[in-house]
Amino acid sequence: MTSSSDKSSPADARVIFDFHVSNEHAGVRFDHFLVQAVADVSRSCLVQSIRMGLLLVDGHKKKSSYRLKSGERILGSIYEAPPQVLVPQPVPFDILFEDEFLLVVSKPPGIVVHPAVGNPDGTLVNGLLYHCMEIASIGDEMRPGIVHRLDKDTSGIMVVAKSSLCHRLLVDIFKEREVEKEYLALVHGYLRDRQGRLVAPIGRHPVQRQKMTVCEEHYGRYAASNWQGLEEYTEGCSLLRIGIETGRTHQIRVHMASLGHPVAGDTLYGRARNTRNYPRQMLHAHRLRFAHPITGTTVDQIAPLWSDFQLILDQLRDIEHETLVEGA
Repeated sequence: MTSSSDKSSPADARVIFDFHVSNEHAGVRFDHFLVQAVADVSRSCLVQSIRMGLLLVDGHKKKSSYRLKSGERILGSIYEAPPQVLVPQPVPFDILFEDEFLLVVSKPPGIVVHPAVGNPDGTLVNGLLYHCMEIASIGDEMRPGIVHRLDKDTSGIMVVAKSSLCHRLLVDIFKEREVEKEYLALVHGYLRDRQGRLVAPIGRHPVQRQKMTVCEEHYGRYAASNWQGLEEYTEGCSLLRIGIETGRTHQIRVHMASLGHPVAGDTLYGRARNTRNYPRQMLHAHRLRFAHPITGTTVDQIAPLWSDFQLILDQLRDIEHETLVEGA
């Protein structure tokens, strides 16, 4: 792999890249090659550069999946997203606990935690800034105050730092797994055991890069989940309480799918067809318990189910009741 780069005009400010594909990299996907070659640029920016035709192979526009050939020349520039400015916005969320050091909130479903490609605003962070602008300088400039995240369609409890010291300490206790995290999940099927523990490494899916998967230990990161059955319904699904010892991306969704019991409504890891029209993936961060990093007191908060999840459970329980009455 050989390359050279030059700065273009100040008005453009893009870096010009010139790569020659070696025998070693023949057969490698275009996008995978770039991820290796340009380590300081995000994959999303590299893929966008390919789509926009900013990076060409022997002068021709190619797809991200194109397999490179030895001797080909990749020439062009990297797309640079315009700088984002965080704007306070009245985004809805519930405050469960607040003091001068931190917030414990409940995120609604359908809300992204922080701005990213495709979601420049309307995020939880925009709402947090609207509530308390002082978090703007805490931690990462695009994720102020954020210590951990939830998927867009996962609802529930999160802790947010309001001071730099509290942010550093919260990051440490999450890293050391000193936070008890409990979820409620509606999954397909009935589990053979009423309770159990799954230890299975999680890593990026080798083909479908938007997905995570259970993989061999040297390819993935250690992940452990515990479950306890709470209710079973005649429609062929179960309500579980799930505790996670680690916090890997999509952990519960991946672990439960690997057991053959995907989260109901999960379009990424779940079943192609559902007997019921679920509004989203039925996963809710229910409880957080940890020692307050500043005061030392125990913070133990529960986020009630959001109305869409509660409505599904009410409907399932009504069907269950009707079935019992008919069978009496």
